[in-house]
Amino acid sequence: MDAIKVENITVAYQKKPVLQEVGFEIPEGKLVGIIGPNGAGKSTLIKAILGLVPKASGSIAIYDKPYKAQRKLVGYVPQRGSVDWDFPTNALDVVLMGRYGHVGWFKRPSKKDREIAMSCLEKVGMSSYANRQISQLSGGQQQRVFLARALAQDAQIYFMDEPFVGVDAATEKAIIGLLNELKEQGKTVLVVHHDLQTVSEYFDWTLLLNMRKIAIGPTDEIFTLDNLQKTYGGRLAFLQQGNAIVEQR
Repeated sequence: MDAIKVENITVAYQKKPVLQEVGFEIPEGKLVGIIGPNGAGKSTLIKAILGLVPKASGSIAIYDKPYKAQRKLVGYVPQRGSVDWDFPTNALDVVLMGRYGHVGWFKRPSKKDREIAMSCLEKVGMSSYANRQISQLSGGQQQRVFLARALAQDAQIYFMDEPFVGVDAATEKAIIGLLNELKEQGKTVLVVHHDLQTVSEYFDWTLLLNMRKIAIGPTDEIFTLDNLQKTYGGRLAFLQQGNAIVEQR
């Protein structure tokens, strides 16, 4: 069974198409990089799957059922720049928000929920910051807290929108280690990503997108010079260095 099935979705903002008839299937247990130029619709694709933006057409299934019926199976890490970091709450409370799907919005988290939240903070190296206001954390630390919140959801599928942007090297290493751990547990992870040099290293599957699907599949099969030229429309030049493809500057 596919973890995710997208059929011919189209999304438009003010009648201007952002995604056009995009369709694909992703098997369970894949770590997928979503790659494409700015304005290609990468973040919009995630939001459309999650029902955060309206679709003009098409359908989406999570394990063969509509997203609304499978919401508890899905975790989401938004772009850090889209979050109000001045909201007066601490890191532990942010992570506890990931438990609301299990306990309900109007019930107090149990001792077990708090233990799970602390365990998730520990996994991302942030347990000592549990009582720190999120506004007092660095960008990398804030991103780790949001990853911990997603882990606390105990989801089967995770969507992460540019989790590596604005983080230090140590945080990036910690994040990719965590993503690989999720994959080894049979989870499915989709990540909007920009660094072409690390695509082959980080992801076993890749989706190349530029308003339309260019290619999707195992990274070692579809992450090619030809597909990159199709994806970026000739706006960038690429070099092949061994098995890696990098942007030529």
